[in-house]
Amino acid sequence: MAIAAETQQEEKASSEVTAAEKRRWTLNDFDIGKPLGRGKFGHVYLAREKRVSDLEFFYFRSQLKQSQVEHQLRREVEIQSHLRHPNILRLYGYFYDQKRVYLILEYAAKGELYKELQKCKYFSERRAATYVASLARALIYCHGKHVIHRDIKPENLLIGAQGELKIADFGWSVHTFNRRRTMCGTLDYLPPEMVESVEHDASVDIWSLGVLCYEFLYGVPPFEAKEHSDTYRRIVQVDLKFPPKPIVSSAAKDLISQMLVKDSSQRLALHKLLEHPWIVQNADPSGTYRS
Repeated sequence: MAIAAETQQEEKASSEVTAAEKRRWTLNDFDIGKPLGRGKFGHVYLAREKRVSDLEFFYFRSQLKQSQVEHQLRREVEIQSHLRHPNILRLYGYFYDQKRVYLILEYAAKGELYKELQKCKYFSERRAATYVASLARALIYCHGKHVIHRDIKPENLLIGAQGELKIADFGWSVHTFNRRRTMCGTLDYLPPEMVESVEHDASVDIWSLGVLCYEFLYGVPPFEAKEHSDTYRRIVQVDLKFPPKPIVSSAAKDLISQMLVKDSSQRLALHKLLEHPWIVQNADPSGTYRS
């Protein structure tokens, strides 16, 4: 009954949001609250729409209009605004003035996963498996829509009010039916095919999820090195090592090893990941982690 009730509430909120999307917002429509953070190109604030109290709080991202990032921002908005998944942060809409573009985003009450990982140093296998399974389901959904994320990492993930993980940044994502060549993302999470400047496809997200799983369990990414050139070399060689501490099960190591494979066609498919014994034994079926 609880799940059905939550679903009904979500459907009600969804219809209200759809109606809200048809309106043309301006800055005067919002009460702007405290700053929540800043990114490379903009600032994020807590905000609430004045006229629709049912929508509660939003993330409110203010970004300067700059010609060199305008195309990327337009693509990000186009992709994220069409995605509907419990593990993807909702982009409700946007508006702009002469100086800035404003994005209206779902509020994830428990904040940034990156800060949580820094605080904990590393996660338990239960928590890591729950998060990895949730992200696998979100990426299966994205890939079914021909969207490749290309930048899965802790900094791009948020935690919702119920403890559910949400992909929050689609700045490097692309909607495509073809293989791509653009080198993009974050160094520690780059797959070998990007490092070697060869074509890539949706399997880059499987590699990044494998790197993320490793970082959840060990607190550091697997190919980290002092020099960038050494990180590149370790990635291309798939120089994967499992330190003795913290103690991690052989099943978790097996899953990571099946994802971090140089031949992208041989990486463990996401639907197979969800059937892996480590995921089945450790991940909470609800997709939420409660400490």
